[in-house]
Amino acid sequence: MRRLSLRPALPCRPVAVSVSVLTLTALCGAINAQAETTTTATATTPSADELPAIGVSASIVKRSARAGIAGLGELPAWQTPLQAQTFAADTMKDAGMARLSDVSKLDASTTDSYNTTGYWDYLSIRGFKLDNAYNYRREGLPISAETRLLLDNKAAVELLKGTSGLQSGVSSPGGLVNLLVKRPTAAPQRSVEVGLDDAGAQRGALDVSTRFGADGAMGLRVNAAASRLNTHIDNTKGRAYLLAVATDWRLSADTVVEAELEHSRTQQPSVPGLSLLGDALPSDTAYRRSLNLNDQAWTQPVDLRGLSGSLRWRQNLGQGWDSSVMYGFQRLRTDDRAAFPYGYTELDHGISFYDDGTVDIYDYRSDNEYRHSQALKAELNGQVQWGGLQHQLRFSVMRSLYDTDIKPQAYNYSGTIAVNAPGTPVPAAPSLDVAGTNRWERSTEWSALDHIRFSETWQAWVGLRHTQLTRSSVQTDGGEAIRLSQNVTTPWLALGWTVAPQTQAYLSWGQGIELNAAPRNTGLDNAGQVLPALKSRQTELGIKGQHRAGRISGQWGANLFLIHRPLAEEVNNRFQYDGEAEHRGLEGFWQGRFGAWGLAASAMILDAERRNSATAALNGKEPVNVPRQTVKLSGSHTWAAPLPVTLQMDVIHEGRRAVTDDNRVHLPSWTRADLSLRAVQSLGGPYNITWRVAVHNLFDVRAWRESPKEFGHYYLFPMARRSVMASAQVDF
Repeated sequence: MRRLSLRPALPCRPVAVSVSVLTLTALCGAINAQAETTTTATATTPSADELPAIGVSASIVKRSARAGIAGLGELPAWQTPLQAQTFAADTMKDAGMARLSDVSKLDASTTDSYNTTGYWDYLSIRGFKLDNAYNYRREGLPISAETRLLLDNKAAVELLKGTSGLQSGVSSPGGLVNLLVKRPTAAPQRSVEVGLDDAGAQRGALDVSTRFGADGAMGLRVNAAASRLNTHIDNTKGRAYLLAVATDWRLSADTVVEAELEHSRTQQPSVPGLSLLGDALPSDTAYRRSLNLNDQAWTQPVDLRGLSGSLRWRQNLGQGWDSSVMYGFQRLRTDDRAAFPYGYTELDHGISFYDDGTVDIYDYRSDNEYRHSQALKAELNGQVQWGGLQHQLRFSVMRSLYDTDIKPQAYNYSGTIAVNAPGTPVPAAPSLDVAGTNRWERSTEWSALDHIRFSETWQAWVGLRHTQLTRSSVQTDGGEAIRLSQNVTTPWLALGWTVAPQTQAYLSWGQGIELNAAPRNTGLDNAGQVLPALKSRQTELGIKGQHRAGRISGQWGANLFLIHRPLAEEVNNRFQYDGEAEHRGLEGFWQGRFGAWGLAASAMILDAERRNSATAALNGKEPVNVPRQTVKLSGSHTWAAPLPVTLQMDVIHEGRRAVTDDNRVHLPSWTRADLSLRAVQSLGGPYNITWRVAVHNLFDVRAWRESPKEFGHYYLFPMARRSVMASAQVDF
């Protein structure tokens, strides 16, 4: 897999805010930054005439088949005509999740897409790689995931699957990821947590929430965490820390103001991918599992710093109407450095390592990369009766700004080494001879959604988002300047039929738009330039339900989807749109409890292929790094005496996938099991200790985990060896 920092530098997504429509225009003009149609990510929404309770993050369900980011209000999961999942912090802790990419073990539609130590996370949903600049949200506001998004202050992670043209003006068609931050709770709470693993990593965290003022009208929550990072891979020692503060203030029964601020930093050397040897797939035992090709004396860690914050005003207007205004910002600074391996065996449609087991090493340095974004969003929600029908209406407008500041970079040949001897010295080549590409984006997004109830059994949703885009880019040496302006409208329609109690069949259709840019540092005639926005489209047919009978309760669903997406590829030394990807899939899930037993199961079968490419040999081929089928199972049992103990087993299966565009090389399917244990020990009064132990890759399976293609290079990532982690959380 190619160097992460060499990926296409897509312009960052906008930041969001909520507000009443009456004040919207003035606010947007004030900061020249408007936001998108995603809903704010609080865990509950008020009844018609009251605001949500303070401390809503405490009420997030541990695992639910719905997501606030969908923008459909507080409908129960079985009534939402789409597929989504929410995983609360406790669910992620119990599963031994250490980073955002680990969410792929909990949902069958979600897979890795170039995930490695020391870098930011990449995810694919429904076979489409999410764009780190556009497909991620924080409290419903767009953020850039071109950094490490730490989970220490996150109350939950939401996944929305499929095209998101209604929720987001710009995003790839796989779906959206939304992070909910921990807010002040209704009652005071305090916890301290320490953890370690068998590679020498250590972590400490503090979580304190309190209320003060008359009747507890004001709340404060502080999260702090610090980690010493290490893995079983060579040269991966690092460190990370996070400090986050969240507050709220109930000014009256109808008015709440919320604010939060988060600062984080991660420093750790990255681990580049391995590759084919010529056109041959190496055995998964061909390399040491601790191998790191980024292991030169001059190697430096990737340094990721971030500052994010938001301010939200929520107002109950009475008679079933409410409004919100939200402003958000993000400031990222990145020092991206590595001894990076790149080919150089030329295959028909890509590059691999040499067939004699050697590879070229490049000195890559891109220091002081800045990514700045901000957004303002105003939203108005309410109910009306028209023509004898009930209409739940939602209107929003968002103005967003995004800028990048990339300095000249180094990407210079240093030497050739044997893959199995990564420490062979090669000289540093730090000359900053490569021009970077800076981009500026401005967008204004207007959206409207009407949820219509025809009867007790029939309902429909009609939504529309109109996006006005302005994008420009220029290289740091002043060359290749380009400016594009475009207006795009993306509709979304859905019809729901309650076929049985708490069971709904649905049909939905929608569009989405995404932005693309030619990869930097690749020698293309249009390297770094932005491309015109194009539309994806999706049709989905499904059924969802929930049930409770005695000690058995759960949520379930099954659906078919069809997604068409324009593809951008290199054609005649230019990066341009060339044909489309068609993904046809079947998904299913069940999650719930049988008394003391818990079960969450999901599966996806995916038939994906390329069509209408100018390169005829690629038509009908599977996309690279997309498994044909995935199954994710999580089973647990809880014993109540002498103290509550829960044993959990997670089984992750991913099917065969293509390594090369011509499909001549495939990775075999693989299955991994993780085991975790949680015990809660009461110390009397408010004091208790939660002990957790997790074993990753219980049976120490060896396999190639994924096979992404980046900047024309085929890469391979091995499955991590078995590891053990333990933690103790004291609540008081």
